[in-house]
Amino acid sequence: QVHLVESGGGSVQAGGSLRLSCVASGATYSKYDMSWHRQAPGKEREFVSGIDSDGTTRYAEFVKGRFTISQDNAKNTVYLQMNSLKPEDTAMYYCKREYTRWGIKYAYWGQGTQVTVSS
Repeated sequence: QVHLVESGGGSVQAGGSLRLSCVASGATYSKYDMSWHRQAPGKEREFVSGIDSDGTTRYAEFVKGRFTISQDNAKNTVYLQMNSLKPEDTAMYYCKREYTRWGIKYAYWGQGTQVTVSS
């Protein structure tokens, strides 16, 4: 079992920055993948960015050059630095952790943190 707690959301004006954090506790195995997703009202949840235990990162096209994902393994924490925020970035942001154990895939979600960007 994995417990994820996000923080760092808030309200900013367009062009501003926020840094989201996601702390994992519980079954934090050494091989994993962590990612950020977001969901705006009336829209489906979408992938934003991810990082695996080897440090390989990936980004959705709409955040490339603006968002940076990183992690602190000692703190079991993944960060999402969001710069040049736009009103369309307004959404609930969720952290997800996945790992495979004995051939079984596990996925856990946090409760989310709200990001609101005003124009």
